[in-house]
Amino acid sequence: MKPKMYLLAFIVFAGLIFVQTECRAQSKTAKYVFFFIGDGMGVNQVNGTEMFIAEKEGKIGVSPLNFSRFPYTTFASTYSVYNSVTCSAAAGTALATGVKTKNGTIGMDSLRKSSLYSVAVKAKKAGKKVGITTSVSIDHATPACFYAHQPDRNMYYEIATDLPKTGFDFYAGAGFLKPQNSKDKNAPSIYTLFKESNYTIAKGYEDFKAKSSKVSKMILMQKDGSNMSNIPYAIDRKPGDLTLSQITESAISFLNKDNKKGFFLMVEGGMIDWASHSNDAATAFNEVKDMADAVQIAYNFYLKHPNETLIVITADHETGGIALGTGKYELNLKALANQKVSQVGLSAKINQLRKEKQNNVTWNDIKDLLKEYMGFWEKVNLTDAQEQLLKEEYIRSFLAKDVKLTQSEYFKDEPMAALAKKILNDIAMVGWTSGGHSAGYVPVYAIGAGAELFSGKLENTDIPKKIAQAAKY
Repeated sequence: MKPKMYLLAFIVFAGLIFVQTECRAQSKTAKYVFFFIGDGMGVNQVNGTEMFIAEKEGKIGVSPLNFSRFPYTTFASTYSVYNSVTCSAAAGTALATGVKTKNGTIGMDSLRKSSLYSVAVKAKKAGKKVGITTSVSIDHATPACFYAHQPDRNMYYEIATDLPKTGFDFYAGAGFLKPQNSKDKNAPSIYTLFKESNYTIAKGYEDFKAKSSKVSKMILMQKDGSNMSNIPYAIDRKPGDLTLSQITESAISFLNKDNKKGFFLMVEGGMIDWASHSNDAATAFNEVKDMADAVQIAYNFYLKHPNETLIVITADHETGGIALGTGKYELNLKALANQKVSQVGLSAKINQLRKEKQNNVTWNDIKDLLKEYMGFWEKVNLTDAQEQLLKEEYIRSFLAKDVKLTQSEYFKDEPMAALAKKILNDIAMVGWTSGGHSAGYVPVYAIGAGAELFSGKLENTDIPKKIAQAAKY
């Protein structure tokens, strides 16, 4: 055989080997699927968190979060059927079912007549165990889109009644907003329906560990007396509080128990959105980091099963229109490290001070509070104008007793708390365009079996379809 023929034969042979290798690589089936949704987590929420961490470490640049190092990174658009700016219900439905719908709609088409079924339902039909988890209430928009079919996201009781119909194995979150039907007193409590469908309720992480080995279906909630709408912000967390990492760890433990067929797990970091609605940069960045901590639990599982695990991370939309820089060609994100509580937490501290002082709160009382929880005067220098704004709010709120609570999407806060947060944002040079959602692109990250599918610019509806393709549902 001539040298050229040898060379040609070698090239053909090498090409065949390469194609076979590529086919094998792309034919790996995702037996275990993790789908993380950072509610409200736009590109700048991630970028801001990485730069915030870097500045705290004394450097300029980014300190990458675990998921931003995933080998496949792209972005997705988020518009809904009738609007360029989506709500969480329409965006959640798109991410769950692969179909866009009308704002406010849970798991139904844009005419609100036909049910749309989620990738989680496909996973269950394929014999996988399924978990739906969140850091907010289990009947909230994003988790609901994976199991419920209702025309209005505010139909919390009706949404919860759809939960046991799926037969999913594990649910977790803060709790439920409307356990009783306010329109029909004879209607059963949702907890009665759960029990009839053989769901065991675990209240808190320790209760989960005590019960989980003995039951086949479980709902993990916060302890009695907790806020059923959300678990505490990471920045406000106290010992014993349920965390998103604990929820993720519990879900993996429960779904992988006596399971040879694999599982699908959705984890929502819902409080990124809430903090962004409040334009609370320090709290939002801490929430993104907290979700990364939960992702680490999944990543540790991936390291044990790298050829069978897919992790996908995205957001339903961006919230707040956050801007990293306010025109001075600089940032001072490290100033946010002096904020020790969320705006909500600071509001609670101020309200507690009112009660302790029987409304006889002095300016020095307020200064001491802001020194302790915002670092003002001691660690964060204020201009005369900024201090004057605080004094004027003190006069309005405490001397004139003209308290007009600041309303965000989910909270009503003391105006002094909202002002202090805004001043710290200004010092950090972080801006916000609104207290609502924006139409900005959201990031998409993937690693593991089928991760190569997540490349190129995506629609949000592509994501569940690609998950189903990777897992061969």
